[in-house]
Amino acid sequence: MNRDEVRGASRHLKGRVQTALGGLRGDPAQQVRGAANQVAGGAQYAYGRARGRVEDLAEDLADDGRHLAHTAREHAEDFADAARERADDFTHTARKRADRALANGRHVAREARRRGDAYGRQALAYANGHRTNTVLGIAALAFAAGWLIRRKR
Repeated sequence: MNRDEVRGASRHLKGRVQTALGGLRGDPAQQVRGAANQVAGGAQYAYGRARGRVEDLAEDLADDGRHLAHTAREHAEDFADAARERADDFTHTARKRADRALANGRHVAREARRRGDAYGRQALAYANGHRTNTVLGIAALAFAAGWLIRRKR
């Protein structure tokens, strides 16, 4: 109960007493003042009740707002934690795949070098064994390259 409710109730009671005394004395002016105090006291009491209800509602809304903010903060923290965990999982998976790709790339490079060395040795062995064919092949390639480079054909 707030101040306006108490004052309104007491003013209303005062007005009833004034009205009753005015009726006993036969004083219409006192009866009118008593009726006016009754109405004013009732209005002040109603205002106090309404104000109290609004304050209670505002307090409830503030509590609900704080609760919602707290819940939202908890959900945001949970979401951030889950996102961090997923990011860590993705990072771990990406590192594993990158390491695997690097190992595979090194293996492919070693294999290419081994095959290149083997083909190079075979080519040198063939060139040594077939010197005439090799010289004729190189000459044919040089002629074809010169013919392709020349502007007028």
